[in-house]
Amino acid sequence: MAATAGNNMDISASIAGVLKDKHSPAHLQVLKTFTAALRDEEYRDAVEQETFSSLLGVLARLQEELQEELQDAQRDSDGLQLQLTAECFRAQRNSCVQSKRNQNLLRELGFIDVSLKLLSLLQASDFGSQDAAFEPLRSGIQFLGNLGVGNQMCKDDIWQLSFPEILLQLLSVEDEKVVDYTCMVLHTCLDEAKVEDLSKPQNIKLALRLMELCRTQPDLDWTVLTVTQHFLKSSALVESMYSEMCHNERVTLLELLLAQMREEDLDECGIHTSVAHFLASSFQQGCGAVLTLATGSASSEDVLQEALTVISLLDVLCEMTSDRKQFMFLQDHLDLLVTTVELLKQVHAIGKASKNIFSTTQNFSSFAEDGDEDPSSYSPVISFKAHLIRLIGNLCHSHTSNQNKVRELEGIPLILDNCNIDGNNPFISQWAIFAIRNLLEHNTQNQELVAGLEQRGPVDYSALKELGLLMEERDGGFLLKTVRKDS
Repeated sequence: MAATAGNNMDISASIAGVLKDKHSPAHLQVLKTFTAALRDEEYRDAVEQETFSSLLGVLARLQEELQEELQDAQRDSDGLQLQLTAECFRAQRNSCVQSKRNQNLLRELGFIDVSLKLLSLLQASDFGSQDAAFEPLRSGIQFLGNLGVGNQMCKDDIWQLSFPEILLQLLSVEDEKVVDYTCMVLHTCLDEAKVEDLSKPQNIKLALRLMELCRTQPDLDWTVLTVTQHFLKSSALVESMYSEMCHNERVTLLELLLAQMREEDLDECGIHTSVAHFLASSFQQGCGAVLTLATGSASSEDVLQEALTVISLLDVLCEMTSDRKQFMFLQDHLDLLVTTVELLKQVHAIGKASKNIFSTTQNFSSFAEDGDEDPSSYSPVISFKAHLIRLIGNLCHSHTSNQNKVRELEGIPLILDNCNIDGNNPFISQWAIFAIRNLLEHNTQNQELVAGLEQRGPVDYSALKELGLLMEERDGGFLLKTVRKDS
């Protein structure tokens, strides 16, 4: 039921009384009544500026009193000031719901500045019970979120007054709701220009803190939304974050990139093409780290994480080149193709030279359906060879010069030699079929090479048949056909 004009005046007078008198539980009840009344749309639209001015006065007074308490090492034994602060924030939060008029009014009166100063004070201080301080923190941050929804001027003011220090402070509070609500405010305020602000060296800590939260608290929805909907669309920010991250943080970033691409349509991926350039270059520069996993030299956690970063980079590049038009320019990066083929050669040779992490295995226990296996026993290079072959196949799809380059690098027999079942590389045969098809399609020289392998020993037509393929000579050329393996 809508509040009457008389009730409006009564509440307004009561709030003015809170501003003048010594705090009491009755004042808390006045504020709770105001908060409840603001849930009604008709009442929200009828609240006068004078009432909000009185509320701002109460908030400013609470800020001064809490500051004095800290300086004098005193404590409010019943926590009344914190309860009053939380209720002021709740009233502000409710007043902004679907009300641009109230958003603008609170902005013009100066609520943003006073509220942020109070939040900064609360997060940095010990007011006895942490829960007592968390309640006003949560409500105050929710107010900022409601204030900014659909209101660019409010967003800009919140950003100007809170970025980066206060936002970084709030993201460091040991309370999940405070952190999640802060991410909500950050998500609400961000636009292209503000994301660029984050990429600057003096501000990068805020972006890195959010990435750390994605890794350590992945269940916080607003952290992941902010990264996927804003951060990943800025090549400058992605590069700045990547250069400042340790390896396990880079893995988190790459996992989010991969998940984002898989969730979006092939032609509507919001990730900038410059990000693909950067990640391809990073893969080329660091791919050798994977080889240390075979020698036992990967004794430190950092070395292992560096290798896992390379593996994650490969996964992202495979996804980017899977018929995504915006990223298919990577086919023209000849160095990327050469690096991938050479790495496959090295990994394959190391696996054959002795028993190690790259050797073929018939053990599929890592994929037990019941989940009985200890995750720590999983091989870190699961599917690595298969994905190298997948990337080669992607880069050669309808690309004659890349098909020829793989032939020159002796990559075709190499791929044929990886058609066997391998517990460390499930589906490697399927990716080999895919790659061989792309290498032979409309390429007579590659077809002739495969046909000639019949007389060359271990890599012959039986290997093709194992892949489910058959080379058939026809009209002076060669035709690749699919056959059943048991035929």
